[in-house]
Formats: sequence, C-alpha cells, structure tokens
Amino acid sequence: MKPSRSPYDSPATLWLIAIVFTLLWLYMLGARTLVPTDEGRYAEMAREMVATGDWITLRLNGIKYFEKPPLQNWMNAISFELFGLGEWQARLWTGLCGLLGVAGTAYTGAKVFNRRVGISTALVLGSSFLWFGLGHINTLDMGLSGMMTLSLCGLLLAQKTNASASEQRYGMLLCWVGMALASMSKGPIGLVLPGAVLVIYTLVTRDWALWTRLHLGKGLIVFFLITAPWFILVWQKNPEHPYFFFIHENFQRFTSKVHHREGAWYYFIPILILGIMPWLGLLLQSLWSGLREKTIGENFQPKKMLLIWSVFIFVFFSISGSKLPSYILPIFPALALLVAVQLERTSILSLRIATGLFGLIGLAGLIFAGKVGGLTNDAYEIPLYQAYKPWVYATAAVAFAGGILASYFVGRNKDAAVITLATAGFFAWQALFLGHEPLGRYGAGLQHIAEIQAELTPATQIFAVGRYEQSLPFYLQRTVTLVEHPDEMAFGLGIQPELWIPKREDFVKKWREDSLSGKADVAILRTDIYQAFVKQGVPMRVIAEDPKRVIVSNILTK
Repeated sequence: MKPSRSPYDSPATLWLIAIVFTLLWLYMLGARTLVPTDEGRYAEMAREMVATGDWITLRLNGIKYFEKPPLQNWMNAISFELFGLGEWQARLWTGLCGLLGVAGTAYTGAKVFNRRVGISTALVLGSSFLWFGLGHINTLDMGLSGMMTLSLCGLLLAQKTNASASEQRYGMLLCWVGMALASMSKGPIGLVLPGAVLVIYTLVTRDWALWTRLHLGKGLIVFFLITAPWFILVWQKNPEHPYFFFIHENFQRFTSKVHHREGAWYYFIPILILGIMPWLGLLLQSLWSGLREKTIGENFQPKKMLLIWSVFIFVFFSISGSKLPSYILPIFPALALLVAVQLERTSILSLRIATGLFGLIGLAGLIFAGKVGGLTNDAYEIPLYQAYKPWVYATAAVAFAGGILASYFVGRNKDAAVITLATAGFFAWQALFLGHEPLGRYGAGLQHIAEIQAELTPATQIFAVGRYEQSLPFYLQRTVTLVEHPDEMAFGLGIQPELWIPKREDFVKKWREDSLSGKADVAILRTDIYQAFVKQGVPMRVIAEDPKRVIVSNILTK
C-alpha cells in the first residue's frame, strides 16, 4: 500500500493549524472570569498602576507590595491603557508569552535539529495541559517561563554545531535578554536557574570551551541595562525594598516554609504527569534519549542540555520550602523539544501505546466524571458542580476519541497521528476551562457585583473583614480597607499601618458611628464573622451572600 502523504509536507495544512490554534488561544483569554488569587491580584495591581500613574512602586489594594518585580504589571498596565479593563486584556501578556514559547521552541527545534522536529515541538508544547492552562491564567509563571524560554532558545541557537559567529553572538545576546526579562518577571531565579544549568552541563560534558562562547562581557552589560534601572529607582523611593525582596521573598522563600506553601518531595510528580498530557506515554523515553546522547568530538549536546534544564529545575523546586503547581512550568519547553526529537525515532508500537494511553485516560474520565457533582454537599454549590459535569464529560470524551483515533492513524500516517493527539489535547483542555466559568464566578464573587455597585457612591468605604477578595476590587475598580486580616499585605501594612484596621472591635466602633451619622459603608465579611456580628447586634443590612462571604451595608434602609 502506498504511504499517504504527511501533513507535515503540506504548507497549507500547517498554516491552517497555526491560524486556528492562534485564534482559539487568543479567544480563550477572555472566555472566563478572573479568579482568585493570582488573576485578581495581578489585574488589580496593574489597574492601580494605571490609576495612580506610579510605575515604580508596586501596590496591591493601595498598599506597597514588593513580592515580585514589575514586568508583568507593566505589561498588564500597557494592555489596559491600550485596550481598556477586561479579562482578555489582563491575560494578554501571559497569553502572548505562551504563544512566544510555542513559536520560539518550534523555530529552535527546526534550526538545531530539523524542520520536522520544529513542527512537532509546536504541537507538543501547544497541546500540553500545563502550558495551555497557565497560558490562560493571569499569573507570573507563564511570563517567567516565556522569558526563560527565550534564554534557552538563544543558548541552543548560539551553541549549535556549526553556528556562525553572528549566530553565536546574537543567540547569546537573546539568551542574556531572556534571563534579564525573566529576572524582571519573578526575580533572581531568572538568572540563577539558567546559570546553574550551564554549570551542571559543563561539569557533566566537560565542555569547558563553552564558557568562551557566552559573550559574557556584552551579555552582562545587556543584563544590567535591562534590570538595574528599576531596582535602583524602587530602592531610592522605598529603602525597605531590597531586604524584603532579596532576603524575605527569594532566599527565605526557597530555604524555609515562611510562605506556608510547603509540600512533600514528590509534590511535582503528579503535576508533571498531568501537565505533560497528552504526551505522557513518550515522556520517559524522551528523557532517556537525552541521557544517552553521546559526545561527538567537542560538539554541543543539545539533548543533554535540555535534559539537565528539565531535571535540575524540577529538582530545584522539589527541594524548595515553597511549592505551587505552576513553579515547574519552565521545564515544559525543554520537555517538548525532547519529546519532538523522540517522535522522529519512536517505534510504531511505542507511539501506539502513547496514543492509546491518552485514550484510556479519557475512558477513565468518562467513568468517573459523574462524581464531579458530588464534590460538595453545600446546597448553593451543588448546581455549580452539576453545571461543570457535562464539560468534564466532554473533556474526557474528546481525550478518549482523540486517543483512539490517533492510535488508529499510527500505522497509516504517523504524522497524522501526532497532529490528532495534539488536537485532541488542545480541545479537551478548552472544554475543561470553559466549563469552569460558573465556579470561577462564584470564587471571584462576581455574581454580587450589581448588588454592591448599587450601594456605592464615590464616598462609600468598602471594608474586607477577616478576608481579602482578590478579584472583586478589580471588577469594582475600588480598593478596600482591610480589617483584622492583613493577608499577603502584612509587610506593606507594617510600613503604612494607617491603611488598615488591625482590631475587629475598632472596626465595629467605626461601623456603628458611620451608621448613626448616615455615612454609608459596605463590608465583605467571612460567614463566621457575620454570625458573630449578628449576636453582637452590629447594625447590618445584607446586600448579598453565599457560602464564602456575606456582604452588608451599615445603612439599614435602602
């Protein structure tokens, strides 16, 4: 039987895939509510940056907030300035960073390996669950990962065998720019992680000559030209910034449990397994292939570099005292390149097992999706989970059908099987995200926006008692006064204690006084605090409530 033509050889097919993928990727940026905590936080910080005109001192809820550098807030603020406030505008930077990662690794795969590897890399990374997911969430880790991908790609392009002098120079400058922008995204790890990978690579391969090809002088100048100005300016305006940022937020975050985000040593293993879907069946083979790469003379070993990048960053965050699922995102471009290389040499049997595995996972999802409705016993939440259930079924069905169809194609057209598996993963993740919207609105409290806005005048003060709402301030376009619970703003409130009310009894006193004088206040309360206030006879009129919060006014008649 004559083999069918590979879709990899059809420019029209590849352009169609790229255009549809890009349009859907961008559409999904505005398809959901900004949910707590990160999405609301970074949208609100950028909104306040635009409102105040202060692009040096970062603030959250009007309070100095020095946990991270400003790049993401700058990009979000520029997006708001250009396109107005909204969900897709708040996610535009992370979405573009995700696309940059896909395009950058595809280009690098084509240049360092071959054209087919470049195409496969784009398919693998663009359809990987964690990369897709965090490309549509307004959080720092995709910005960091996008910039670290620039540094990885620049390094690979500069050091590839037979690179010309100009390719080496510009590739390394791209690497240095990537490290600088990564540092402006999330701090020193933007330089520390790639630097450590480079040291380990040279120790493993004994390629000491690599250090003569890094353009260290020019690179350091570029790095500090990008990073130093803001750090100097923010230090001049806020002398307390360097200690908090470099010691508390970076050194102590890694070496201690100060942020209460600790996890077991295996914390990231299930996240990696889920995050690399639908390519899990090829992961171990791809890593093993990188390990077995042999030295040919003094040639650069790209797969060895990709393996070290992936393993070191994974281990680095596994031993850290602070863990969040998104921390290992920077390894996914490297993994995508390794998987793409492995696809070129994997056997029909291995690929059929990999595609069949995704189909089996989809089948398991179909079996257990019905349990989604039973994840809560709260009468208010049950309909929200029930509404999510059809979308979970759809996700599982797409994964099952895609895995089976890809498995069918394996023996007939291997490239068609790869495209089918990538397409199934990409559409499955979209269904999973779209269906979450009712739960997202509930988590953000967005269903109460109209009731709250009906109570507000320019003079109305909003209090957050015992909790801080990360998304509501952005949608209300108002900051709130914290009561009793400083949340993550404790450091800033230590500098500006006048911006909050530490004791609940002081808040109650002010609330009563304002009620008697006719000055309208609104408070967002934890449910247990609301019950305590009822027992105390605190004057309140309930505006809206749900199991997470009760929103009240101190004006008893509307």
